[in-house]
Amino acid sequence: MALALRCLRPLPALLHRSSFAMTRGLPQAPRGCPAPLLEGCRQCVQQMLLSRQLATKKAKGKGQSQAKVNISAALVEDIINLEETSEDMQAVIQALKEDFSRNLSVRTSPGALDHITVVTKDGKFPLNQLGQISQKSPQLMIVNMTSFPESTAAAAKAIRESGMNLNPEVDGTMIRVPLPKVTREHRESLAKLAKQSTNKSKEALRKVRSKSITQVKKFKNKVSEDTIWLLEKQIQQMADEAAMEMDKLLAAKTKELLG
Repeated sequence: MALALRCLRPLPALLHRSSFAMTRGLPQAPRGCPAPLLEGCRQCVQQMLLSRQLATKKAKGKGQSQAKVNISAALVEDIINLEETSEDMQAVIQALKEDFSRNLSVRTSPGALDHITVVTKDGKFPLNQLGQISQKSPQLMIVNMTSFPESTAAAAKAIRESGMNLNPEVDGTMIRVPLPKVTREHRESLAKLAKQSTNKSKEALRKVRSKSITQVKKFKNKVSEDTIWLLEKQIQQMADEAAMEMDKLLAAKTKELLG
């Protein structure tokens, strides 16, 4: 009896950290749990909750959808930081949104050139830090490189290779940037660039997923096989949801570009 009480004493403090426990009620420690320390009981509770989730998954019959894995990050924080994994995936999505906004517009504006990266002998700089960008007419933008004339050629190269279908012309320290006409061909070209950007972002997403799964597998000799399986499943679900969000962004951007 004394042994059981000693095992159960630290459970409330532990379970308070788990949103799962708060919504499902406090699970009881296994009968006869021999661990007198917090970590021992923590492992017992973690295994119970993970086993419960695995049992739910296995209970699904053939032809039925599987239950979504949703492991409390607090219960597996010693194995992997799931919140950090989620943040890394969201960062990839945000980068794709910014790329769509800056570089893929039917009508190019001066702001679209601001963050083009120019490689100089002193390092890499955004174009708007090296030159003054202005729109002279609906069909022409000017980049004044008077402040950094030595970077004029590098700036023109960066604009040409930006993927925005621009062909700059250098005139002294002035870079003339003719804007392409809004033709069907131009719209389709931008839509292809949007698809390419999305594919690159999905590749970055796969790297985040692979890195996280590799981290989980480092613990395969320290935790149960069920725990490893559930974590890999949840990471894959997170990656699938992020990829679906990217597909929605691409569909909306394609519709905008093609009109």
